[in-house]
Amino acid sequence: MISFLIFISVFLVMECVSWLTHKYIMHGLMWYFHEDHHQPKYAHPFERNDIFFVIFAIPSMVLFYYGVQGGMNYLFFIGLGITAYGFCYFMIHDVLIHQRFKWFKNTKNKYLVGLRKAHKVHHKHLGKEHGECFGMLFVPFKYYKI
Repeated sequence: MISFLIFISVFLVMECVSWLTHKYIMHGLMWYFHEDHHQPKYAHPFERNDIFFVIFAIPSMVLFYYGVQGGMNYLFFIGLGITAYGFCYFMIHDVLIHQRFKWFKNTKNKYLVGLRKAHKVHHKHLGKEHGECFGMLFVPFKYYKI
């Protein structure tokens, strides 16, 4: 039971980590890597912004490694929470919103449409300043109205 609570807690905390990282790191210190994500698309399948997947994957891999040493421990479930959030982020951000894979093009689900709307508002700013809607899985309720 405690492992499940660790997993769920980490998953939920990752939304806050993601929001803070997006606002202050991606739109700040590491704008160089994130900038191409806010520019009109070109035919290349990858962006410099994709480095953030690697950056977030490294702690998960380390936690998995140490979490199975001598039997499963809490570090494994922290890594699992981070990985699960990363998977959801990928499905929402890259698949649903940016259509890097054309799997959910015509959804009518209010929640998913709301996520798309909020992210579109985020991308209306091509520069690093004046951004809004930095979250991914939880966005302001006003975007859920159809």
